[in-house]
Amino acid sequence: MRLMGKREIGKLSVLDLVISVMVAEIAVIVIEDVKRPLMDGILPMAVLMAIQVGTAVLSLHNRKLRLLFDGKPSVIIAKGKVDKEEMRKQRYNLDDLMLQLRENKLTSVADVEFAILETSGKLSVIPKEGVQSGSSSSNSKDSPNVEIERSNHPLSEKSKEKLIPAGFRYEILPIPLIMDGKVQDENLAKIDKTRFWLKNALQEHKVTDFKDVFLCTIDHKGKLFVDVNQKKTT
Repeated sequence: MRLMGKREIGKLSVLDLVISVMVAEIAVIVIEDVKRPLMDGILPMAVLMAIQVGTAVLSLHNRKLRLLFDGKPSVIIAKGKVDKEEMRKQRYNLDDLMLQLRENKLTSVADVEFAILETSGKLSVIPKEGVQSGSSSSNSKDSPNVEIERSNHPLSEKSKEKLIPAGFRYEILPIPLIMDGKVQDENLAKIDKTRFWLKNALQEHKVTDFKDVFLCTIDHKGKLFVDVNQKKTT
C-alpha cells in the first residue's frame, strides 16, 4: 500500500478499492494456509500493485483513461437548484445530501451555490456569496427554489413565538419536512407543527400539493426552503 502511493490511501477510486480488497484477500489466503509458499501471495500482490501503478501513470497523460477508471464529478446542486435527475443517476438520495450538508456546516439548501459529488464520494459544497457556515441566505423569488420567511406565515403572527422549540438539537438541522413529495410527520412533530400549518405556508408560494415538492426543509431561523418538481410539458 505504501508503494502504491498516497493516492491509494487518500482517495479510493473504483479501481483502487477493488485492488485494495483483492490484496487483503490474497494476504489472508497465504496467512491461513501455512503449507502454501509465501510467493503464492507475494507474486499476485506484486502484479496487482503493478496494475495500479501502471494505470495511475497512464491516466496522468490521458484524460479519457482517467475518466474511464475514476469517473467524473457530478453536480448535485447548481445555482441553488437541486438536480434531481443527476441524483437518480448516482443513486444519491436526499438523506445523503442532508448529511453531507450538515458535515459542511450549512443549515439550508438555499445557502448552497454549487454542490459537487466527487469521484471519491465526498460532497464539495460552495456556499453562496456572503453566506457563512451556519447562516441562512436571503429570500429568492426568481428561482423555483424559494425561502419562506416565518414572518410571512399566517400561523406565526406572534412576535415572540419561536418556531424551533427550546432545547432542540441544532446539529440535526436543516430539518426535512417534505422529501420526494412525502411529508415527514415525525419532523413536523419535533417543531410542534402540523400538516395544516405546512400546507398554508406552501400555499403562499402557489404550491397546493405536497406531491409537487421535491424537498422542503426548515433552518434554525425558521425559514423554509422549498424545491418544487418541474412540471413536464407535452
